[in-house]
Amino acid sequence: MDAVKPMPDYVALLGTKGGPAIRPGSTMPTSNLLILNGHRIVVDCGLGVTRGLADQGMGLRDISLIFITHLHSDHYLELGPLLHTAWTAGLKTTVDVWGPMGLDLYWQGFLASMKADIDLRIEDEGRPDLRALVAIHQIDEGTFYDDHGLRVSALRTIHPPLTDTFALSFRTATRHVVFSGDTAFLPDLPAFAQGADLLIHEAMLTAALPALFARVGNGSDKLMAHFHRAHTTAEDAARTATAAGVKVLALNHLIPSDDPEYTLADWLAAVRPHWTGPFHLGQDGLRIDLG
Repeated sequence: MDAVKPMPDYVALLGTKGGPAIRPGSTMPTSNLLILNGHRIVVDCGLGVTRGLADQGMGLRDISLIFITHLHSDHYLELGPLLHTAWTAGLKTTVDVWGPMGLDLYWQGFLASMKADIDLRIEDEGRPDLRALVAIHQIDEGTFYDDHGLRVSALRTIHPPLTDTFALSFRTATRHVVFSGDTAFLPDLPAFAQGADLLIHEAMLTAALPALFARVGNGSDKLMAHFHRAHTTAEDAARTATAAGVKVLALNHLIPSDDPEYTLADWLAAVRPHWTGPFHLGQDGLRIDLG
Protein backbone atom coordinates (compact mmCIF):
# COMPACT_ATOMS: atom_id res chain seq x y z
CA MET A 1 0.00 0.00 0.00
CA ASP A 2 1.33 3.46 -0.89
CA ALA A 3 2.42 5.67 1.99
CA VAL A 4 0.21 8.66 2.75
CA LYS A 5 1.89 11.83 1.57
CA PRO A 6 2.32 14.47 4.30
CA MET A 7 0.26 17.62 3.96
CA PRO A 8 2.46 20.40 2.50
CA ASP A 9 3.04 23.52 4.59
CA TYR A 10 1.38 26.65 3.21
CA VAL A 11 -0.57 29.79 3.99
CA ALA A 12 -3.80 30.70 2.21
CA LEU A 13 -4.88 34.32 2.45
CA LEU A 14 -8.65 33.87 2.49
CA GLY A 15 -9.61 37.52 2.96
CA THR A 16 -7.21 40.40 2.39
CA LYS A 17 -9.26 43.57 2.82
CA GLY A 18 -8.56 46.00 5.63
CA GLY A 19 -11.79 47.01 7.35
CA PRO A 20 -15.25 45.44 7.67
CA ALA A 21 -17.19 46.94 4.75
CA ILE A 22 -17.66 45.16 1.45
CA ARG A 23 -18.98 46.64 -1.78
CA PRO A 24 -19.64 45.23 -5.24
CA GLY A 25 -16.37 43.83 -6.54
CA SER A 26 -14.46 44.20 -3.28
CA THR A 27 -12.29 41.66 -1.54
CA MET A 28 -13.29 40.14 1.80
CA PRO A 29 -12.15 41.05 5.32
CA THR A 30 -9.30 39.34 7.11
CA SER A 31 -8.99 35.58 7.48
CA ASN A 32 -6.21 33.08 6.86
CA LEU A 33 -5.55 29.36 6.77
CA LEU A 34 -2.13 28.17 7.94
CA ILE A 35 -1.03 24.57 7.42
CA LEU A 36 2.05 23.66 9.47
CA ASN A 37 3.27 20.14 10.18
CA GLY A 38 -0.24 18.78 9.67
CA HIS A 39 -1.89 21.41 11.87
CA ARG A 40 -4.85 23.21 10.28
CA ILE A 41 -4.82 26.66 11.83
CA VAL A 42 -7.31 29.45 11.19
CA VAL A 43 -5.99 32.95 11.89
CA ASP A 44 -8.77 35.56 12.17
CA CYS A 45 -12.38 35.07 11.16
CA GLY A 46 -13.61 38.09 9.24
CA LEU A 47 -16.69 37.95 7.05
CA GLY A 48 -16.26 35.21 4.43
CA VAL A 49 -13.94 32.88 6.34
CA THR A 50 -16.30 29.89 6.08
CA ARG A 51 -16.58 30.10 2.31
CA GLY A 52 -12.85 30.77 2.05
CA LEU A 53 -11.97 27.60 3.96
CA ALA A 54 -14.35 25.54 1.85
CA ASP A 55 -12.82 26.97 -1.31
CA GLN A 56 -9.42 25.75 -0.09
CA GLY A 57 -10.83 22.23 0.12
CA MET A 58 -10.85 22.10 3.90
CA GLY A 59 -13.56 20.04 5.56
CA LEU A 60 -15.06 22.32 8.20
CA ARG A 61 -15.52 19.35 10.54
CA ASP A 62 -11.70 19.18 10.75
CA ILE A 63 -11.29 22.61 12.37
CA SER A 64 -9.50 22.32 15.70
CA LEU A 65 -7.42 25.45 16.26
CA ILE A 66 -8.39 29.11 15.74
CA PHE A 67 -6.55 32.30 16.68
CA ILE A 68 -8.10 35.79 16.78
CA THR A 69 -5.59 38.66 16.79
CA HIS A 70 -7.90 41.35 18.18
CA LEU A 71 -11.50 42.37 18.64
CA HIS A 72 -12.25 44.48 15.59
CA SER A 73 -15.21 43.09 13.68
CA ASP A 74 -13.25 42.46 10.47
CA HIS A 75 -11.22 39.89 12.42
CA TYR A 76 -13.88 37.97 14.38
CA LEU A 77 -17.35 38.74 13.03
CA GLU A 78 -17.75 35.27 11.48
CA LEU A 79 -16.20 33.18 14.26
CA GLY A 80 -19.59 32.11 15.58
CA PRO A 81 -21.11 31.33 12.18
CA LEU A 82 -17.95 29.39 11.21
CA LEU A 83 -18.14 27.19 14.30
CA HIS A 84 -21.90 26.67 13.95
CA THR A 85 -21.53 25.78 10.26
CA ALA A 86 -18.68 23.38 11.07
CA TRP A 87 -20.97 21.76 13.66
CA THR A 88 -23.74 21.28 11.10
CA ALA A 89 -21.09 19.84 8.74
CA GLY A 90 -20.18 17.09 11.21
CA LEU A 91 -17.88 18.62 13.83
CA LYS A 92 -17.72 16.38 16.90
CA THR A 93 -14.28 17.13 18.36
CA THR A 94 -13.09 20.05 20.46
CA VAL A 95 -12.09 23.33 18.84
CA ASP A 96 -9.63 25.47 20.80
CA VAL A 97 -10.10 29.17 20.13
CA TRP A 98 -7.44 31.62 21.30
CA GLY A 99 -8.08 35.34 21.41
CA PRO A 100 -7.93 38.53 23.46
CA MET A 101 -9.81 39.20 26.67
CA GLY A 102 -13.50 39.60 25.86
CA LEU A 103 -13.75 36.99 23.12
CA ASP A 104 -15.59 34.71 25.54
CA LEU A 105 -18.35 37.33 25.82
CA TYR A 106 -18.77 37.34 22.04
CA TRP A 107 -19.04 33.54 22.03
CA GLN A 108 -21.58 33.46 24.85
CA GLY A 109 -23.62 36.11 23.05
CA PHE A 110 -23.55 34.12 19.82
CA LEU A 111 -24.65 30.96 21.63
CA ALA A 112 -27.50 32.88 23.25
CA SER A 113 -28.63 34.23 19.89
CA MET A 114 -28.68 30.71 18.39
CA LYS A 115 -29.95 28.79 21.42
CA ALA A 116 -33.25 27.81 19.82
CA ASP A 117 -31.53 26.39 16.72
CA ILE A 118 -28.80 24.61 18.70
CA ASP A 119 -31.30 23.01 21.08
CA LEU A 120 -33.53 21.99 18.19
CA ARG A 121 -30.71 20.30 16.27
CA ILE A 122 -29.51 18.45 19.36
CA GLU A 123 -33.02 17.11 19.97
CA ASP A 124 -34.20 16.64 16.38
CA GLU A 125 -30.96 15.54 14.70
CA GLY A 126 -29.08 13.93 17.59
CA ARG A 127 -26.04 16.19 17.32
CA PRO A 128 -23.54 16.71 20.16
CA ASP A 129 -23.89 19.96 22.08
CA LEU A 130 -21.98 22.70 20.27
CA ARG A 131 -21.53 24.51 23.58
CA ALA A 132 -19.40 21.64 24.87
CA LEU A 133 -17.19 21.48 21.77
CA VAL A 134 -15.65 24.97 21.86
CA ALA A 135 -13.03 26.09 24.40
CA ILE A 136 -12.14 29.78 24.52
CA HIS A 137 -8.63 30.66 25.77
CA GLN A 138 -7.04 34.06 26.39
CA ILE A 139 -3.92 35.21 24.52
CA ASP A 140 -1.23 37.15 26.34
CA GLU A 141 2.29 38.18 25.38
CA GLY A 142 5.03 35.58 25.13
CA THR A 143 4.70 31.89 24.28
CA PHE A 144 1.18 30.82 25.20
CA TYR A 145 0.75 27.59 23.18
CA ASP A 146 3.25 24.73 22.89
CA ASP A 147 1.77 21.39 21.87
CA HIS A 148 2.25 18.64 19.28
CA GLY A 149 5.30 20.30 17.76
CA LEU A 150 3.67 23.71 17.34
CA ARG A 151 4.74 26.75 19.39
CA VAL A 152 2.77 29.99 19.21
CA SER A 153 3.93 33.31 20.67
CA ALA A 154 2.33 36.75 20.82
CA LEU A 155 3.68 40.30 20.70
CA ARG A 156 1.44 43.20 21.68
CA THR A 157 0.97 45.61 18.76
CA ILE A 158 0.14 49.31 18.46
CA HIS A 159 -3.49 49.53 17.34
CA PRO A 160 -5.34 52.15 19.39
CA PRO A 161 -7.80 52.49 20.89
CA LEU A 162 -7.56 48.73 21.52
CA THR A 163 -4.74 47.46 23.73
CA ASP A 164 -5.15 43.67 23.50
CA THR A 165 -3.97 43.40 19.90
CA PHE A 166 -1.32 40.88 18.91
CA ALA A 167 1.18 39.81 16.30
CA LEU A 168 1.46 36.02 16.23
CA SER A 169 4.48 33.78 15.61
CA PHE A 170 3.93 30.14 14.62
CA ARG A 171 6.92 27.78 14.84
CA THR A 172 7.54 24.12 14.17
CA ALA A 173 10.88 22.33 14.00
CA THR A 174 11.26 23.40 10.37
CA ARG A 175 9.03 26.45 9.77
CA HIS A 176 8.44 29.93 11.15
CA VAL A 177 5.51 32.09 10.02
CA VAL A 178 4.60 35.47 11.52
CA PHE A 179 1.41 37.52 11.20
CA SER A 180 1.82 41.17 12.11
CA GLY A 181 -1.81 41.59 13.08
CA ASP A 182 -3.14 45.13 12.84
CA THR A 183 -0.52 47.60 13.98
CA ALA A 184 1.15 50.92 13.44
CA PHE A 185 4.86 50.70 12.75
CA LEU A 186 6.13 48.39 15.50
CA PRO A 187 9.84 48.68 16.40
CA ASP A 188 9.83 45.34 18.26
CA LEU A 189 8.46 43.35 15.32
CA PRO A 190 11.79 42.69 13.50
CA ALA A 191 13.18 40.83 16.53
CA PHE A 192 9.90 38.92 16.95
CA ALA A 193 9.91 37.88 13.27
CA GLN A 194 13.67 37.41 12.93
CA GLY A 195 14.55 34.94 10.16
CA ALA A 196 10.94 33.86 9.56
CA ASP A 197 10.14 31.89 6.42
CA LEU A 198 7.21 34.23 5.81
CA LEU A 199 6.10 37.55 7.28
CA ILE A 200 2.48 38.44 6.56
CA HIS A 201 2.17 42.14 7.32
CA GLU A 202 -0.76 44.53 7.16
CA ALA A 203 -0.21 47.56 4.92
CA MET A 204 -1.80 50.74 3.69
CA LEU A 205 -1.00 52.65 0.52
CA THR A 206 -0.66 56.27 1.58
CA ALA A 207 -1.39 57.79 -1.82
CA ALA A 208 -4.75 55.98 -2.00
CA LEU A 209 -6.09 57.02 1.41
CA PRO A 210 -7.86 60.27 0.36
CA ALA A 211 -9.90 58.42 -2.29
CA LEU A 212 -10.76 55.69 0.22
CA PHE A 213 -11.87 58.26 2.77
CA ALA A 214 -14.17 59.84 0.17
CA ARG A 215 -15.66 56.44 -0.75
CA VAL A 216 -16.48 55.55 2.85
CA GLY A 217 -18.78 58.54 2.89
CA ASN A 218 -19.94 58.51 6.53
CA GLY A 219 -16.67 58.92 8.41
CA SER A 220 -15.15 62.06 9.91
CA ASP A 221 -11.57 63.25 10.21
CA LYS A 222 -11.30 60.66 12.99
CA LEU A 223 -11.22 57.91 10.36
CA MET A 224 -8.16 59.35 8.61
CA ALA A 225 -6.48 59.88 11.98
CA HIS A 226 -7.19 56.23 12.82
CA PHE A 227 -5.50 55.09 9.62
CA HIS A 228 -2.31 56.93 10.49
CA ARG A 229 -2.06 56.07 14.19
CA ALA A 230 -3.15 52.43 13.98
CA HIS A 231 -1.83 51.00 10.69
CA THR A 232 1.49 50.56 8.86
CA THR A 233 2.45 52.02 5.51
CA ALA A 234 3.66 49.64 2.82
CA GLU A 235 7.06 51.33 3.05
CA ASP A 236 7.37 50.60 6.77
CA ALA A 237 6.15 47.01 6.33
CA ALA A 238 8.94 46.55 3.77
CA ARG A 239 11.49 48.09 6.13
CA THR A 240 10.35 45.72 8.88
CA ALA A 241 10.79 42.68 6.61
CA THR A 242 14.33 43.77 5.74
CA ALA A 243 15.26 44.43 9.36
CA ALA A 244 13.85 41.03 10.35
CA GLY A 245 15.76 39.18 7.64
CA VAL A 246 12.69 37.19 6.66
CA LYS A 247 12.71 35.00 3.56
CA VAL A 248 9.40 36.14 2.04
CA LEU A 249 7.12 39.15 2.58
CA ALA A 250 3.38 39.13 1.93
CA LEU A 251 1.12 42.15 2.42
CA ASN A 252 -2.46 41.65 3.54
CA HIS A 253 -5.19 43.59 5.36
CA LEU A 254 -4.72 46.01 2.49
CA ILE A 255 -5.93 49.60 2.81
CA PRO A 256 -7.28 49.89 0.18
CA SER A 257 -7.60 46.48 -1.45
CA ASP A 258 -10.27 47.22 -4.03
CA ASP A 259 -9.58 50.57 -5.72
CA PRO A 260 -8.96 49.88 -9.44
CA GLU A 261 -7.01 53.12 -9.70
CA TYR A 262 -4.21 51.58 -7.62
CA THR A 263 -2.56 48.41 -8.86
CA LEU A 264 0.33 46.08 -8.09
CA ALA A 265 2.66 48.64 -9.69
CA ASP A 266 1.72 51.22 -7.04
CA TRP A 267 2.35 48.79 -4.19
CA LEU A 268 5.67 47.73 -5.71
CA ALA A 269 6.71 51.35 -6.01
CA ALA A 270 6.20 51.67 -2.26
CA VAL A 271 7.80 48.34 -1.30
CA ARG A 272 10.79 47.83 -3.61
CA PRO A 273 13.01 50.69 -2.37
CA HIS A 274 13.00 48.96 1.04
CA TRP A 275 12.54 45.23 0.31
CA THR A 276 14.12 43.36 -2.59
CA GLY A 277 13.25 39.78 -1.67
CA PRO A 278 10.31 37.57 -2.71
CA PHE A 279 7.04 39.46 -2.40
CA HIS A 280 3.32 38.70 -2.54
CA LEU A 281 0.53 41.28 -2.66
CA GLY A 282 -2.47 39.76 -0.94
CA GLN A 283 -5.39 38.52 -3.00
CA ASP A 284 -8.34 36.53 -1.69
CA GLY A 285 -7.55 32.84 -2.03
CA LEU A 286 -3.82 33.38 -2.63
CA ARG A 287 -1.85 30.30 -1.53
CA ILE A 288 1.79 30.76 -0.51
CA ASP A 289 3.70 27.49 -0.33
CA LEU A 290 6.36 27.19 2.37
CA GLY A 291 8.36 24.36 0.79
